[in-house]
Amino acid sequence: MVGRHTARTGRAALVAAGALALAAVHPAAGATPPPAPGPVPSAAQTLGADRPSAAMLQALQRDLKLTSAQATTRLVNEAEAGTRAGRLRNALGAHFAGAWVNGTTAAQLTVATTRSLDASAIRAQGAKAVVVKTSLSDLRAVKDKLDKAALRAKAVATPVRYVDVRTNRVVVQATTRQAGNALVKAAGVPAERVAVRVSKERPRPLADIVGGDAYHINNEFRCSIGFSVTKGEQNGFASAGHCGKPGDNTTDPNGGEQGTFQASTFPGKDMSWVGVTSGWTVTPTVRGAGGATVNVAGSVEALVGASVCRSGSTTGWHCGTIQEQNATVTYEEGTVNGLTRTTVCAEPGDSGGPYLAGAQAQGTTSGGSGDCTSGGTTFFQPINPTLSDFGLTLVTATAQNNAPLPQDTAADAWATGRVYETGATVTFGNVRYQCLQSHQAQGAWAPESTPALWQRV
Repeated sequence: MVGRHTARTGRAALVAAGALALAAVHPAAGATPPPAPGPVPSAAQTLGADRPSAAMLQALQRDLKLTSAQATTRLVNEAEAGTRAGRLRNALGAHFAGAWVNGTTAAQLTVATTRSLDASAIRAQGAKAVVVKTSLSDLRAVKDKLDKAALRAKAVATPVRYVDVRTNRVVVQATTRQAGNALVKAAGVPAERVAVRVSKERPRPLADIVGGDAYHINNEFRCSIGFSVTKGEQNGFASAGHCGKPGDNTTDPNGGEQGTFQASTFPGKDMSWVGVTSGWTVTPTVRGAGGATVNVAGSVEALVGASVCRSGSTTGWHCGTIQEQNATVTYEEGTVNGLTRTTVCAEPGDSGGPYLAGAQAQGTTSGGSGDCTSGGTTFFQPINPTLSDFGLTLVTATAQNNAPLPQDTAADAWATGRVYETGATVTFGNVRYQCLQSHQAQGAWAPESTPALWQRV
């Protein structure tokens, strides 16, 4: 985990920091006619990727060795790729085997399928088609068996397991090849679906009890603020679960009263949220380089290969790329599931800090290995499960839609504040839509006006 810490904040503002046929976008018989044609925002416009902050561009140039033009282009490409990947994932169904972006500017979207007849439809969406043996759902089933076997064995020598969609394998990171092979055997999974990678590194919670420019827990530990959130009338922020337990008190770096942990989950997951006192105001921002702030526009989940930047009270603002999603990590304190693995560095005290892909919140720092001098690997807890589990609403800079929304009475009616996963279906204005990218719904993102996030079915 990346220890207890928080981005620096002021008293008045809390800085959170068959062949495949694609679904036709035509209304079903009897459905309400679509609204009059109007300007349709691109995915980049919807997600704010076309308006990156200076802090985001500067960090991407520094950490990914990009020019300013390359960094700008990359963010737009990543946003557009997410929508295309979502459409293909929904259309491929059980044959879907993963999607990722690559290249200096993330210009190439690759989509894997287990059915060769799907290749032409994938290419029609401007993506590279790769035909593989195992679907993503089957790989995840293999990983689940490995996780259960690791839990029984306490997984000391096999601390990390994840699905690598680019190699169509489940990866077991082990301290020795013998330990990795033993876990595969104990799990009873096909060896050809697993790759054992030997590494002496062991991820750890990056806790720091020294203190510093962060928030403190019970005057003993420190962590970093993640993202500003609300729950009803209560303001607060999301952070890491290992930072504190329900009831633990938090203070600012100067010892001033701040808030109380309302809920926390660790191990299993690594998520928490702190409710703050009335002296603190939530803002849709995180702390970037040099103290500048970066806006948060939503929580749309980025693809494997996409760029991501992290803020932390120990090491500040650093960027890298997403390597794998749904990783399982066994720390000495216990096993955490559903993490995202990245190339971003971090150090003790950075725990709980926010990760952003463009202007989209991705998650909060959990743990990792290495440091920001020699480089390292970190894992973050995705933010959407945190919002969903605790019933939180992410504070965003996205303009809210003040126009009256359709009052659907269907059981699956679209609703703001809900977290929707890719493939979920809703009713809005008596029309059916399918989700293209995992995100928390907000007023400005109604299905009829956000083709980057919803597809009419």
